[in-house]
Amino acid sequence: MSKSNKPEKVFRIGFVSASVFARDVDIDGTKRTLRSVNVQKRYVDDGEAKYTSSFGLGELPQAIRCLQLAQNYIEGHEADLNLDD
Repeated sequence: MSKSNKPEKVFRIGFVSASVFARDVDIDGTKRTLRSVNVQKRYVDDGEAKYTSSFGLGELPQAIRCLQLAQNYIEGHEADLNLDD
């Protein structure tokens, strides 16, 4: 995994996005990748793009769906056993 701050995967619906970030950790001598999710909405204020984690009623379905897609992605990685190692 890269040590940059770039997301591993981004799911976007409209102006709402869920970004999956991955980081490698050593747990009891075993290397694992832990993933976290950041959900945000993009909007424009005075011609400048800004981001918030506050959602209105109409944006909640988009946020929920982005989170579901991120959850499925993470679950797929958690379930993917690499037996060749």
